[in-house]
Amino acid sequence: MTRRVSGFRAWVLQRISALYLGLYILFLIWHFMFSAPASFTEWREWVAEPINNLSLLFFAFFLLLHAWIGTRDIFIDYINPLLIRVFLLTLLAIGLIGSGLWTAKYLFLTIVSV
Repeated sequence: MTRRVSGFRAWVLQRISALYLGLYILFLIWHFMFSAPASFTEWREWVAEPINNLSLLFFAFFLLLHAWIGTRDIFIDYINPLLIRVFLLTLLAIGLIGSGLWTAKYLFLTIVSV
């Protein structure tokens, strides 16, 4: 029973993250079609606004979560030797955590420097 619930939880998280990613990408396309920043400074000021910064942080979080769940499921399904699977999952986790920390650092520094 626990195994089935765990799979359902991953399925729900995958769908929620996909929904946020899709809607946010559509918002970005719409926003930048009609009010694209003319310079890097204007773009940086747009990113530094708290609501935009927070929504970009959520975007990064959901993107990393989506990548983790999808890649983890592929590794679990198709890589049978346990040591190789654990090694690859560890590398993936380190890479995704590093990417998340780098993104959070960049977004935080954008707020501070503007």
